[in-house]
Amino acid sequence: MAASIPPTGVYVPVPTFFQSPSSSPGLQPAINVKAQVEHSIFLAKNGIRGLVLMGSTGVAVHLSKAERYEMVAGVREGLNNAGFEQYPIMAGVLTNGIDETLEWLADYKEAGAQWGLVLAPGYFGSSSNQENIKAWYTVIADNSPIPILIYNYPGVTNQIIVAPETYTALAQHPNIVGCKMSHGNVSHHVQVSLNPVIDHETFRVYSGFGQQLGPIVHFGAAGVIDGLAAIYPKTIVRLMDLAEGKSNDPAAVAELHKLQQAVSVAQEFIGKFGIIGIKEAIYRVTGFGILDAGRLPLRGNMSNGDWEKWHDQLLSGVESLEKSL
Repeated sequence: MAASIPPTGVYVPVPTFFQSPSSSPGLQPAINVKAQVEHSIFLAKNGIRGLVLMGSTGVAVHLSKAERYEMVAGVREGLNNAGFEQYPIMAGVLTNGIDETLEWLADYKEAGAQWGLVLAPGYFGSSSNQENIKAWYTVIADNSPIPILIYNYPGVTNQIIVAPETYTALAQHPNIVGCKMSHGNVSHHVQVSLNPVIDHETFRVYSGFGQQLGPIVHFGAAGVIDGLAAIYPKTIVRLMDLAEGKSNDPAAVAELHKLQQAVSVAQEFIGKFGIIGIKEAIYRVTGFGILDAGRLPLRGNMSNGDWEKWHDQLLSGVESLEKSL
């Protein structure tokens, strides 16, 4: 049977919501499945095509095996109960061992995720070569119970870069259905998205950066897996629609340019404050989650006055667009 292929569009790498430290009996705050479900339904209702749970933004490395399963299964059940049956869920795999990677994927299948977003094995990144990266992914894909996507995030993998020719080879595997590139090399996006050797109906290319959305979708990419969309989903979805439509209508082109400029400015906030900033912005803009509910070393809030300063400087433009849609 052919592997299931993720649809094009905007996905959100959702942060994991936690309960307050004071209400959690253990050493760390407990996960908050209820808030996770509520935020997930909010995103689905506002046009987001799918979710990435337990990715880098979801700090899967800070959760236990049982917690990862509980979160994915809880979100799947919550979406189903809200009328979003079969809503696309990718689940992140952030470990290096082959056996453990396959254990994560088996758990995710049982929990209801359709795809695994598998991070390139980067602990020994400086010693890795492209042939071994291809061999590693091939073993995973040969044995994974769900289709996988290649996840290249050099910032957390000792600067491993998956080369375009490696994507070309791995794209031929029937159980490898796409990739997420979380780096600024737009040339790699374009080379892979336009490669005639790759069947782009069965291998989808996504960027991890919304500031690249317009350019890469224009040249064949399938969409983005973007943190800003957790806060302002309608704006990113509208930008995706315009980019995917490739209209020559002057009004559509002008709107595309306006949205991309505002989104690119707002992405500077994500780059500056990372996961802590994303979670604080979600709380302040949408009301989901609580402040100061994270696990060390990513616990805490933005510094006093930073929200007001950087919201006005970087986020106010995209927020106005969001309210107009």
